[in-house]
Amino acid sequence: MKWDKRDLLGLEQLTKDEIIFILDTADSFKEISTRAIKKVPTLRGKTAVLLFLEPSTRTRVSFELAAKRLSADMVNISASTSSMLKGESLRDTVRNIEAMKVDLVIMRHSMAGAPHRLAGEIEPGVINAGDGCHEHPTQALLDMFTIREKKGRLKGLKVAIIGDISHSRVARSNIWGLTKVGAEVVIAGPPTYIPPYIEKMGVKVKYRVEEAIKGVDVVMVLRIQRERQGKNLIPSLREYRKIFGINRDRLKIAKPDALIMHPGPVNRGIELDPDVADGPQSVILEQVTSGVAIRMAVMYLLSGVKSENPD
Repeated sequence: MKWDKRDLLGLEQLTKDEIIFILDTADSFKEISTRAIKKVPTLRGKTAVLLFLEPSTRTRVSFELAAKRLSADMVNISASTSSMLKGESLRDTVRNIEAMKVDLVIMRHSMAGAPHRLAGEIEPGVINAGDGCHEHPTQALLDMFTIREKKGRLKGLKVAIIGDISHSRVARSNIWGLTKVGAEVVIAGPPTYIPPYIEKMGVKVKYRVEEAIKGVDVVMVLRIQRERQGKNLIPSLREYRKIFGINRDRLKIAKPDALIMHPGPVNRGIELDPDVADGPQSVILEQVTSGVAIRMAVMYLLSGVKSENPD
């Protein structure tokens, strides 16, 4: 398959074959991170800009490591250090970046659709690193990569996504991606955390966590995003933990070899008990490792490199 897209804005726009192609490409890059010298010259001479206008640790560091391991030059820009503090518009900031002849802009923004707007106005490729409550495509790709690596397949697997679906860009991207590759997705959470008409995305909705995780292959737990909520949508965190938190007893309802996943950061003792987060079924740290390989693959593909061999 030949990759012909300039941007990665979401998984809603990708086909099943394009998603699988990214995962297959990432297979070629994961081995690089196990070498004594974790670097290849694949993107030497390319420049990527990390434009993160919302707090991030894992995603930012993962993209930065991916760029460095591909030998790309990386520039970091945050809202607190940019001219936007002086009143410059986002459009002017980005157009000035473009004038410096960069190749990729990796953008995180609190407003849904911001990377899409950016991609329509500049020549460099744009990677959506999370836009509001809309999508987080590379997170979903690394989740699928991890599942496939552990289970050997994606098609036919049952995946439960538990928690604050309404405010989760991770949930939306995973729903788009997993359903396209043939997985069955069920979601669960308090009614105030379930978006209306979400069934149209091809998922089943449950309001009891026990019903959602019964017999599933993967339990994907979401963080309660208090910073995105304009008001209290649950009575208390204590009550949420009691009704929807994943503990060792609840996990027994899933398959014995079910994977526990979480995009991080984990609110330990709320959505996920510590002994489950650190237990033998947890692949949370494996997700972080997969993230570097996925982001290397995405940067490689969007940079227009025609070489068949990442070395």
